[in-house]
Amino acid sequence: MTEAAVIDGKAFAERLRAGVTRAVAALKADYGVTPGLAVVLVGDDPASAVYVRNKGEQAEAVGMHSVTHRMPAHTSQAELLELVARLNADASIHGILVQMPLPKGLDAEGVIAAIDPAKDVDGLHPLNAGRLSAGLPGLVPCTPVGCMMLLHDHRKDLSGLQAVMVGRSNLMGKPMAQLLLAANCTVTIAHSRTRDLAAVCRTADILVVAVGQPEMVKGDWIKPGAVVLDVGMNRVPSRDPDKAAAGKTRLVGDVDYPAAAAVASRITPVPGGVGPMTIACLLRNTVEACAAARSITLPGLL
Repeated sequence: MTEAAVIDGKAFAERLRAGVTRAVAALKADYGVTPGLAVVLVGDDPASAVYVRNKGEQAEAVGMHSVTHRMPAHTSQAELLELVARLNADASIHGILVQMPLPKGLDAEGVIAAIDPAKDVDGLHPLNAGRLSAGLPGLVPCTPVGCMMLLHDHRKDLSGLQAVMVGRSNLMGKPMAQLLLAANCTVTIAHSRTRDLAAVCRTADILVVAVGQPEMVKGDWIKPGAVVLDVGMNRVPSRDPDKAAAGKTRLVGDVDYPAAAAVASRITPVPGGVGPMTIACLLRNTVEACAAARSITLPGLL
C-alpha cells in the first residue's frame, strides 16, 4: 500500500477563515452587527497565553470585535463568575470562552455552567452537551466540529463506517462520538481502561485519537486503509541529541505518524492537521452565535 494521503488541516482552516471573514462582513453591512468574542485567561500558564493571543489575533483578522480579559492566578471564584455575568449581559459579546485549565482552587464546571449557553462557543455548557446528545442544534466543541469537517471534505457520506474514538473527554472524545453517531457511523469509545486497545483500534475505518500520550498508537494498531485523525499535541525531546541536551523539543501527536502513514489511507499530521481547525471553528461558532442572537440565517461559511 502506498503511504497515506495527508489531510491538510491548515489549508482547510484557511478556507474556513475566508468564509468567516465573508460572513462577518455581511453581518456588518446588512445588519449593522459585529460578532464579538471575549476570551478570559486566568493565571500565567505560558501555553494558554500563546493560545489566547492567537485567538485574539485571528478574531481581529476576520473583522470581529475581540476582547481578552486577563486575570491573576489568585482570582477568586466569585470574581471570575462576576466577569462571566458581565459578559453574559454585554450585547456586543456573542461568544464567551474561558481558557482551560483554570488555576487550582477554581471550579471549572461551575464557571462553564455560568456561561450563557447561547454564548458558549466552546460548546461545554451542560445544555449544549445535552442538545448534541439529543440530536438538536446548538453550539458544539470546536475541535470535534473541525474533525468532522475534515472527514466530510474527504467523504460526504460516512454511513455504516466503523469509527473508534480513543479518549472520552467532555471537550473532545464524547462530543466527537456523538457527531460520528449523528453521521450514521457505528461508534466505539475507547479509553485507558479499554481491554486490548490495539485490537479495538484495528476495527476502525475512522480512528480518532485524543489521549495526550506521545505516539501511543502504533502502526500495527491501524486497519489497512483507515482514516486517522490525530488530535494529540505533545512536546518531546528533539531527535538530535545535542539539541535535546540543550532543551530543544519537537511536536508529535498521539499516533506514531510514520508507522501509521504506511498503513492508513489518509492521516492528519502534527502539526498542521487538526490543530489549525480549532481556532477556525471557534470563529465559526462565534459568527453562528451572533447570527442566532439576531435570528439571522447565514449561507454556508465554505
